Amino acid sequence: MKTRRILVSQPEPQNGKSPYIDLAERTSVTVDFRQFIKVEGIATREFRKSKVNMLDHTAVIFTSKTSIDHYFRVTEELRLSVPEDMKYFCANEATAYYLQKYIVYRKRKIFFGKRTLDDMFGEVVKHKNEKYLLPVSVNHKLDIPRKLKKLKINFTKAELYETVFCDLTDLQLTDYDILVFFSPQGIKSLFSNFPEFKQSETKIASFGPSTAKAVKDAGLRLDIKAPMPQVPSMSKALQIYLEKLAKKK
Repeated sequence: MKTRRILVSQPEPQNGKSPYIDLAERTSVTVDFRQFIKVEGIATREFRKSKVNMLDHTAVIFTSKTSIDHYFRVTEELRLSVPEDMKYFCANEATAYYLQKYIVYRKRKIFFGKRTLDDMFGEVVKHKNEKYLLPVSVNHKLDIPRKLKKLKINFTKAELYETVFCDLTDLQLTDYDILVFFSPQGIKSLFSNFPEFKQSETKIASFGPSTAKAVKDAGLRLDIKAPMPQVPSMSKALQIYLEKLAKKK
């Protein structure tokens, strides 16, 4: 079966640069982009109902750039002045450097994991007497809170944003030969928009183990998987699949 169109469940690149666009240029395949899920901030009036006082804490744990954006959004909307001696603990170096968007980086106490999330937890344990705030999504995973509880860290969760499904009902999924997913929420959005979806000959591609599990749990057939040994990216996995398909002709 010839592959003509691929749907990538991500926003279209604003700068026109993407490995998927490069893939389309090297092949006769059309690649379309469509966001299946999006992040929306929790309104401050809703956040107030949680009765979490952000300034009662002496340190903040950031697991993503999104958590940073919404932490500073809410503090601004609540007109809170974040103390200069606030400590920041980040999942990795890239997340830590993203803080420069909101603070003078060199003047603050910032810690981050050098390689893994456990490295960050190591930094948190070194500062066990701090009172931590953990900004999370409404539908957050429980692994990080569980880890903090196991380490006996004093922390409070602050639900500042949520992942919601985009309206996709204008799409004709039968126009696509391959659907590409990057999160379990993307699979849920698929069935939220198309509850009667039948895979049939449509190929499903997924990135990451949790997404692969969600595909299988939904009763779908997983045809293209990444990352794998020698296949670090989704675009590379698609390239290999298309090359194998071409050789069969």
